[in-house]
Amino acid sequence: MKKIITSIFSMFIFTSFLYADFKTITNKNLELAIKEGIAVIDIRRLDEWKDTGLVPSSHKLTFFDENGKYDLTKWMIDFEKIVKNKNQKFILVCRSARRTGIVGNFLSEKAGYQNVYHLEGGIVSWMKDKKKTVK
Repeated sequence: MKKIITSIFSMFIFTSFLYADFKTITNKNLELAIKEGIAVIDIRRLDEWKDTGLVPSSHKLTFFDENGKYDLTKWMIDFEKIVKNKNQKFILVCRSARRTGIVGNFLSEKAGYQNVYHLEGGIVSWMKDKKKTVK
């Protein structure tokens, strides 16, 4: 019984972490944001970028490796070269918006960034709407 309760509690915490309360942006609004010069950060891996391409003007900044591991310190150093302050708007992109949910939640809830957005449905949604990608 104790294992079941622990498992349920762990699932609840993980699920609430996955679906953070930060802003989602549509494909149409992402196109407008790109025109405004808002930073777009694709957190997928190299193999994923090669497979699908990227949203135009995206910064490549892998968060999770193929085993789900990450180096937060290194990633934040590279991230802060793109996002210069905690009020700057930026948009995260991944495959389907799951990873950006995790990273976006961390950045908004733990790191104090105020204008965290992520692409609704990720690159999958972007491509489904026949939007341009670059390789």
